[in-house]
Amino acid sequence: MVKSSAPLLRSLMRVGKKQQRSAARLLTALFAPPKPAPKARAQPKPASTSASTPAQKPRPVATSAPKPAPKPRPAATAASTPKPKPAPRAAPAALLKDAPAPGKWLTARYAGQSGQVLRPMSYWLYLPDGAPPLSGWPLIVMLHGCEQSATQFAQGTRMNQMAQKAGYAVLYPQQSLAAHPRRCWKWYDRATQQGGGDVPVIVGMIGQVLAAYGLDRSRVFICGMSAGAGMANIVALNHPELFAGLGLHSGPLYGAGHSTVGALGVMQHGNGARVDSAIAEVLERRPGFPSMPTILIQGDDDRVVRPVNQVHLRRQAMLLNDLPAATPVRVAHKAGGRSGLPHQLHDVYRGRKLMLRVAQIAQLQHAWSGGDARLSFNSAAGPDASKMLVDFFGKHRR
Repeated sequence: MVKSSAPLLRSLMRVGKKQQRSAARLLTALFAPPKPAPKARAQPKPASTSASTPAQKPRPVATSAPKPAPKPRPAATAASTPKPKPAPRAAPAALLKDAPAPGKWLTARYAGQSGQVLRPMSYWLYLPDGAPPLSGWPLIVMLHGCEQSATQFAQGTRMNQMAQKAGYAVLYPQQSLAAHPRRCWKWYDRATQQGGGDVPVIVGMIGQVLAAYGLDRSRVFICGMSAGAGMANIVALNHPELFAGLGLHSGPLYGAGHSTVGALGVMQHGNGARVDSAIAEVLERRPGFPSMPTILIQGDDDRVVRPVNQVHLRRQAMLLNDLPAATPVRVAHKAGGRSGLPHQLHDVYRGRKLMLRVAQIAQLQHAWSGGDARLSFNSAAGPDASKMLVDFFGKHRR
């Protein structure tokens, strides 16, 4: 296995130091053997649900109790009156941008419905502050990448803050350390690609949250980053009736890999031989496949999941939505502006409906565009990917 992947490893060694560290973490994640999850965890223990007990709503994440108000002091005399302090300065815009969203931040554990035997999975749920619309909040499902947790993904993408502004609930399933030592979703696994593995767990979790909170079933969207993008694509392709739209950031093409070495090959080179045939297999399994509006976001300088994957995903999205290769494409060139990185948008319409948006971001490496750069796999430079996703999803419903 080491010998067969040597050329790919040498290719990754030619990139910059920061990108080498990112690539090394992902390579370690792919090739490391599974290990059991640690017994104790620093994060709050989620409330469990099981087949033998009724489904529970997620519970709020615990916070420390407020301190009692101080006792009033006697009025100061003129001699003891301190000099007035200058008014505090306004918080920097960066701090306001990263301030926690004011809605509810809940956590729970999904273990299947009655009669199911599924691997339990923790998840976090954000509900916006304020009254929901009559039809309920729409829902965005966010799948993190390797070496990330659900909470880190929420912080890095700032999706909760964006959801508060736009009026969305956001669900963050979390891959367990028992399933993979680096929390990678197994998007390259053949059984998973065909609807097994973690797919029924994620779909069941979505159903539980929709029912518990009366969310809008006509506006459910799924997206992810890197391995999470690969997994989001698989879930949507196996359950298209559930989703009104799909978003993939730096994701691998669908239907290839089938081993850790094969996954690394896909990440570096795509797989031209599987582009058309993988979608043909989906359409054969699911006659009458409904349309799946898709947005693809990719950095041009990504050396972990290379841009050839976006080219292949674009072709797969065209096939899936029955869009002829000659369909006109509207191209918009965006200057860097505040983001610092220029990018292009390639839009494909069916009539007046936007079916496919391909965003190519210059100089962006393997990182969430416009994210919180204090966390790995996030870049402050680049257009805000969370806003791009919410803007695209806002045009669609199932």
